[in-house]
Amino acid sequence: MEPRWVLPPERAELAQTELDDATRLVAAELSLHPVAARVLVSRGYRTPADATKFLSDALSELPDPFTMKGLPAAVDRIVRAIDTRQSVTLYGDYDVDGVSSTALLTTFLRQLGFEVRTYIPHRLEEGYGLNRAAIERLAHEGTQLLVTLDCGITSHAEIVRANELGMDVVVVDHHAVPEVMPPAVAVLNPLQPGCGYTTKWLCAGGVTFNLCMGLRKVLRDRGFFAGKQEPNLKQLLDLVALATVADVVPLTGANRVLVTHGLKELTAGRRPGVRALKDVAEVGQDEITAGTVGFRLGPRINAAGRLDDASVGLQCLLAPDYETALPLARALDSANAERQQIERAMLNSAIEQAEAAVKRGARGLVLWSPDWHPGVVGIVASRIVERFHRPTILIGVHEGVGKGSARSIEGFHLYDAIKSISHMLSRFGGHKAAAGLSIDPARIPEFTAAFEAVALAQLDESALVPRCRIDAVVATGELDEKTVSALLRLAPFGMGNPEPVLALREQLTRPRVLQNKTPGEPGHLKLAIESSPQFDVIGFRQGDKVGLTDGPVDLAFKLSIDEFRGQKRLSLKLTSLRSSLA
Repeated sequence: MEPRWVLPPERAELAQTELDDATRLVAAELSLHPVAARVLVSRGYRTPADATKFLSDALSELPDPFTMKGLPAAVDRIVRAIDTRQSVTLYGDYDVDGVSSTALLTTFLRQLGFEVRTYIPHRLEEGYGLNRAAIERLAHEGTQLLVTLDCGITSHAEIVRANELGMDVVVVDHHAVPEVMPPAVAVLNPLQPGCGYTTKWLCAGGVTFNLCMGLRKVLRDRGFFAGKQEPNLKQLLDLVALATVADVVPLTGANRVLVTHGLKELTAGRRPGVRALKDVAEVGQDEITAGTVGFRLGPRINAAGRLDDASVGLQCLLAPDYETALPLARALDSANAERQQIERAMLNSAIEQAEAAVKRGARGLVLWSPDWHPGVVGIVASRIVERFHRPTILIGVHEGVGKGSARSIEGFHLYDAIKSISHMLSRFGGHKAAAGLSIDPARIPEFTAAFEAVALAQLDESALVPRCRIDAVVATGELDEKTVSALLRLAPFGMGNPEPVLALREQLTRPRVLQNKTPGEPGHLKLAIESSPQFDVIGFRQGDKVGLTDGPVDLAFKLSIDEFRGQKRLSLKLTSLRSSLA
């Protein structure tokens, strides 16, 4: 499906002259490269003050953690548990965010000299969030305080049961807030009404880090660290970066600050488990970027929880030394390879179902099979969204229960859509871009019809066309190594702050189609710019567009520098290609 190009004036809602004036001012005041300034202005940072605020990544710029509703009460309850040596269990979700959050709070409390238990539910046997059997088992084993990490906000009945059994509960979560809050001692979630924390879209790892900041401050004020070393919170930011990038929350505001410093910690590799993960992912000596986390490290931590036991990832991150961590990292690597095989088989089957649904006019997709692994449905749902640009729910069945994962597109609030038909579900949760659910397989057909009806009512045909958002229109003379360096000042890139997409109009030459090793996928388009042959242009999986290169074309691309055998060349990675518009 060919995307609709969205050019900067449309995005910024400014006249071209206003854009140019704002760009010159931002470039001059911040000593910023004109192309980088153009990108910032097109993204809405239209004054030097706005641009400075976005670019600032000082840890001192983080909001006061005590502006987060519930944090004082959470800190007070955990400090009381420390003072009285109560039994505390940290109950984390089985994805990267939950596992990293659990490792983060465990590490911090251990640095205080306080041991805690950890509990990660089994995805297939227990499902997402708190479950009654686990609550009762933990209470029987003596847990007095339960801290949930990346779950709990919708676990009202389970927390009621915990209270009945004498357990207090602190909820650390970031998912959509229900109308009735759970009866916890404290709930930390920036999305809850009345929360003054300015960055609303933290992941659980970001919320947990704020909890650690609050705990350290209160303990410091009480003289707890007299004669002993305080925990170095900066060295915990590698875990926050893992959680934030993997959970695909916007890399703006506090998230941008946390990830910027967290990536530096990941690159340093001080944590034995991180060092082992980097080695098995073959990125041990590389500078770690958000892309490295999203495509190399995160999937390996996730893989164990998707297929079997997520606690392997937690053990790896908490490993005391490299020798302990390495076999755990290898187990994660092996699980990831298995996950990839399962994913490929599921994707082919899901594509067949999606094509049939689209053919009959479906604007929202519900795809399911008793043969699909419930732990991999989220990844495949993302692939279907990329291919068909429709909100998608994939459901696998395990022991008579349908377990689904959903992904959305721009302009479609997934959580609200599912909530409107949730009477057909056993349970559900999530946010506007992603969600999870459980359902009786017998109800899948009626749920499919209902979801398709909601999508039909909310999405017109134009919403089903993907956007190619252009940040700046450039000329070849503006493209060099300095431009690449200037654009990297806007990193880390990810959700909410994507890698800049530039556009230019040119005549291309020497088109070639390179073979794609993935069966059924188009080849890769390799070509050069006639006026600037020193540039490499590559369009991955765009070999079917080779016919467009006979005349002038508009190129949308991401700019980078490739190095081969010591030689550096400017590389234009095609995002989209179209015949030039007159």
